[in-house]
Amino acid sequence: MTETEFLALIDQVLDSIESQADDWTASLDVDVEASRSGNVLTLVFEDGTHVVVNSQAAMQELWVAARTGGFHYRYDGQHWKDTRGGPDLPEALSQICSEAAGQPVTVRV
Repeated sequence: MTETEFLALIDQVLDSIESQADDWTASLDVDVEASRSGNVLTLVFEDGTHVVVNSQAAMQELWVAARTGGFHYRYDGQHWKDTRGGPDLPEALSQICSEAAGQPVTVRV
């Protein structure tokens, strides 16, 4: 994948996550603020939890920073796979954000 293709993919993923966070606020009454600066998306939940999702274009990875740790994901053509064998990106982000929201939320990418 070229860098341009990777950046376009990242843009879609971050847009999708940001939109879903806005939907949680409207439909589930989850207090979360999503803010984006370039290829960095920050979600701040009512309890003070910060979840940061950002791209690492040089490595063609997507990184997530949360209270539970730092996670790296690589796109395999269909899924964002954890580079250390953990859950794929949507499952991991759903778990992280559900904990912070205090109720189940689902992340799709």
